[in-house]
Amino acid sequence: MFAALDLGTNNCRLLIVSSGRRGIKVIDNYNRVVRLGEGLYESGVLSEAAMERTLFALRHCAARIERRKSFKLYAVATEACRRASNASTFLKRVHNETGLNINIISPREEAELAVAGCSAFLHDKLLRRNRTKTLLFDIGGGSTEIAWVRIDPIRKKQTLIGCCSIPVGVITLREQFRRLTLNEYYHMVDYVLNKINAFERIHQIRAEILREQVQFVGVSGTITALASMILKQPKYSRSAIDGLLLETSQVKDMVRHILVSKFNKIYDYSTVNQSRLHYLLPGCAIFEAIHTVWPVEDIVVADRGIRDGIIAKMLEANKSHNTGKNHFHSSRFFVKN
Repeated sequence: MFAALDLGTNNCRLLIVSSGRRGIKVIDNYNRVVRLGEGLYESGVLSEAAMERTLFALRHCAARIERRKSFKLYAVATEACRRASNASTFLKRVHNETGLNINIISPREEAELAVAGCSAFLHDKLLRRNRTKTLLFDIGGGSTEIAWVRIDPIRKKQTLIGCCSIPVGVITLREQFRRLTLNEYYHMVDYVLNKINAFERIHQIRAEILREQVQFVGVSGTITALASMILKQPKYSRSAIDGLLLETSQVKDMVRHILVSKFNKIYDYSTVNQSRLHYLLPGCAIFEAIHTVWPVEDIVVADRGIRDGIIAKMLEANKSHNTGKNHFHSSRFFVKN
């Protein structure tokens, strides 16, 4: 068995899978909103309330892990723990109280894991449409990762050309722009635009888009929520969303619909869950900024990410270990419980 734990700024996620002759099987899948980074933008530290919420979720994870006695685990923390001055103290407390050893990963490793988690989509002929590059973005709670990837369809490999991590996510953006007016929404879009323009100047991705060589992949709760609204799902269904190919005009139309619903107070409860707007609108602003800079005509929606990337890396390392090929240093990911 293989287990991956992703402690983000907004969510705590655990995935446990088994690997055997019949392939990969999901044994356990846990996701809880913990808002670990709440208040971090102003204070620079993880609050006691946020740490308690997170510890509650991590105790649940530890209990689920304990039920599976023999497997390999890798646990990571991202932007909130990268930024908070008391993160190391908190993670020591986590280890003492739960036994979980959580590693703070770099923005580049976070982007690499997101790409690895979506590799199946990068090599799917119907989704890739003969394009040679992929632009992948992952809107998180505390940061947004953007990965520019070259695809090798023959060897079914991908190469990370470049990546950037902007310290803007749905929680941090909401805390920076507290007055959620329509003007503030467009100020959020402009703010994100200024953060990502430098990446475009370096890599000239728009030129590749004009040559129709770019696949667009969206990884985040924002994109999956928008896709679910577009499909008018009464209840979220991952199987219908993960790997869904949409025209980006459909996504932008849904964003406009949400803006009208919010600011003109014409509530359409069939498609817009009002309780989610608190963090959905900042995510929409990040998406709008990304698509303004890189106007790809269609988008692959991915309900997967870091956990899936960790599992993919672990499986690859295990395969290399068993065949005697040391393409990947397995001990980097194989951390025994």
